[in-house]
Amino acid sequence: MNEFTLPPAHPLHLKTILALDYGEKFIGAATFCVNRDPYPTPLGRIENKGTDSVLRELRKLIDDEGVDLVVIGLPFLTDGQKTKMTSKAQEFVTRVAESIAIPVREQDETLSTFEAESRMRASPRYNFQVDLKQIDAVAASVILEDFIRRSKRTDGVY
Repeated sequence: MNEFTLPPAHPLHLKTILALDYGEKFIGAATFCVNRDPYPTPLGRIENKGTDSVLRELRKLIDDEGVDLVVIGLPFLTDGQKTKMTSKAQEFVTRVAESIAIPVREQDETLSTFEAESRMRASPRYNFQVDLKQIDAVAASVILEDFIRRSKRTDGVY
C-alpha cells in the first residue's frame, strides 16, 4: 500500500484517470490506474493548436489509455484568487466536458509547475535539470497526485 492506494469500495477503484495541465502552448498529460499502478506517471504533452485539434488528440488519448475520468488543473494565485489563466482553463474544462462522454473534474493546481521543477532538479531521470519538453507532463502528474489525495480525504466523493 502507498499513499495513492484507495479502499476497494472507493468509486475510483481500478479507474484510469487522465490528468491535464492546461497551457496556451502545451497541455501536459499524466495517467494513473487507481490500485493497479504504483503512482501517477507523466505521459507527455499535447501541442495546443486550438481547441478542435486538442479535443481530437484528447479523444485519441482517452481511447488509447482506456480513461474513465479526466482531471484538469485550474491555476490560482497562492491566496486563492483567480487569474486570466484560471478563466482560460475553466473554459477548456467546459469544452472538454461537452465533448467527451466520461466525467471531467477540476483540481486546484496551485504551485504544480513549481513542484514539477523541484522534482526534475532532484531526479537523475531528468539529469537534475528542468526539461521544458517534459515539465508539463510532470506538472500533470502532480495535479493527479493531489486529486487522488483529495479523493482519499473526501471518502469516495470525487
